[in-house]
Amino acid sequence: MNRLISFIIIALIALSILFSTLFVVDQRQYAIVFALGEVKQVISEPGLHFKLPPPFQNVIFLDKRILTLDTPEADRFITAEKKNILVDAYVKWRIVDPRLYFVSFTGDERRANDRMSQIVKAALNEEITKRTVREVISGERGKVMDAIEKKVVNEAKQIGVEIVDVRLKRVDYVEQINASVYDRMKSERARVANELRSTGAAESEKIRADADRQRTVILAEAYRDAEKIRGDGDARASQIYAQAFGQNPEFFRFYRSLEAYRSSFKDRNDLMVIDPNSEFFRYFKSASAGTGAAAPAKK
Repeated sequence: MNRLISFIIIALIALSILFSTLFVVDQRQYAIVFALGEVKQVISEPGLHFKLPPPFQNVIFLDKRILTLDTPEADRFITAEKKNILVDAYVKWRIVDPRLYFVSFTGDERRANDRMSQIVKAALNEEITKRTVREVISGERGKVMDAIEKKVVNEAKQIGVEIVDVRLKRVDYVEQINASVYDRMKSERARVANELRSTGAAESEKIRADADRQRTVILAEAYRDAEKIRGDGDARASQIYAQAFGQNPEFFRFYRSLEAYRSSFKDRNDLMVIDPNSEFFRYFKSASAGTGAAAPAKK
């Protein structure tokens, strides 16, 4: 019985030692085999692998996928104009040299993120201090990101990391100067609006002046045409009168006298002081009056 128990204990110990020499590497991981703090082997291929049992050899696993470094809050930087801005960035990175990465951070991802944050912040500070706010926000944003990525890539190679991408998520003014920025934007919009109003008023005056000029020209041409037509009418009337006078001068004189009488005696209260025997009353006595003496006029 004691032999059986001893055998079982020995078998369990052997199995535990055997299992401690086996480990599985996932396709999403690197495996680093080290002994007494010294790296012995780096395994990047997935599958079942062997090592010496602890404490002779130990194994740690590193993530080989693309990781994201996203700062919890924006950092403050000073631009070339000495203005404070808040910049929020993120970095996509992955481990490409597990041995160097392990030596740099002993496999601690938190320490690696801290180091990456320092590298990115230093690169951001170096680029932003050389540019204005407008250049950082819109004008040269692409150039800023390219320059930052280049600097971060060179620094990351020294710790066994590859930078996949660097992006600026947000660039904004600090809260203290937001009001002044909005006031400046409002003033700029007001200036543009005033310029548009001035331009519109000038165009309005120009259109109004052109309309007045055209009106004056049209009225002058209309008056000219009217006078021409009136002159033609008067000439035609004079011609007709002349023809009528030439055909029957006596009838013409009689007709003109009737017109004069009608104009002179429009109202019963009209009064004229004139010699009754004057030429004006020639046809008052009869329509065929000659040169005889005129009868006394009656009212």
